[in-house]
Amino acid sequence: MTPPSPPPLPWLDEHDPLPSPLQAWGETSPAPGLLAAGGELSVARLKQAYGQGTFPWFSAGQPILWWCTNPRMVLQTASFRLHRSLRQAVKKFRDHPRAEIRFDSDFHAVIHACAQSPRPGQHGTWIVPAMVQAYEALHQAGHAHSVETWVEGQLVGGLYLVNLGCALFGESMFAHRTDASKIALSALVAWARQHDIAWIDCQQQTAHLARLGAQPIRVTEFLDAIQTARARPAPTWDFQPVYWDTLLSSPTQPPIAD
Repeated sequence: MTPPSPPPLPWLDEHDPLPSPLQAWGETSPAPGLLAAGGELSVARLKQAYGQGTFPWFSAGQPILWWCTNPRMVLQTASFRLHRSLRQAVKKFRDHPRAEIRFDSDFHAVIHACAQSPRPGQHGTWIVPAMVQAYEALHQAGHAHSVETWVEGQLVGGLYLVNLGCALFGESMFAHRTDASKIALSALVAWARQHDIAWIDCQQQTAHLARLGAQPIRVTEFLDAIQTARARPAPTWDFQPVYWDTLLSSPTQPPIAD
């Protein structure tokens, strides 16, 4: 039986509002989670999008594409899987006299490094120049942040994310040394626990994220969680080494098999 055709994809002009995220194409469509195309990537547009659980994702030569995946991959910070090898890497990093976590020290370098590091199984990058420019503007507005792994004065790994209130939306990671991006994610989780932040949006389901404890949840549950979290005041983006203590005191968990 031929699956039903998806509804027409809305095309947005510059000032058109995004459709409801619940109108995104379903799992039987050619592109599950696709919501709309077009529009622009202003700070106001990105804040609106993330505030309703929507994110841009497109490649060079494509129009801007807006997505709201269902189910949504979310990392509950209490469920982060600090397995044995990662725990050892974090301890070694913490104890290194010239290793440190920095927030927002060099957002420009982090997003450019992420753009040069395609995800496994992908050719090229979705972090095209228009996306870099848009998220650097969002960073200047105080709504995008970088978590950076520095060793001996060198940026060796990190990630960037979007923040509205206490809602965190992970975007991309890179590593120039083994475990450098996982250490940055571990630091973000430690910081989030310190500030009573319960979850980090991961957008899409991958085996890598599942091994670290992320799980899919219903999009309606996710959208409710956004409204609760974004209503809280945004915490100060500052990492203190003492934040490692709570993370490292949690029980070691075995990695989830593929």
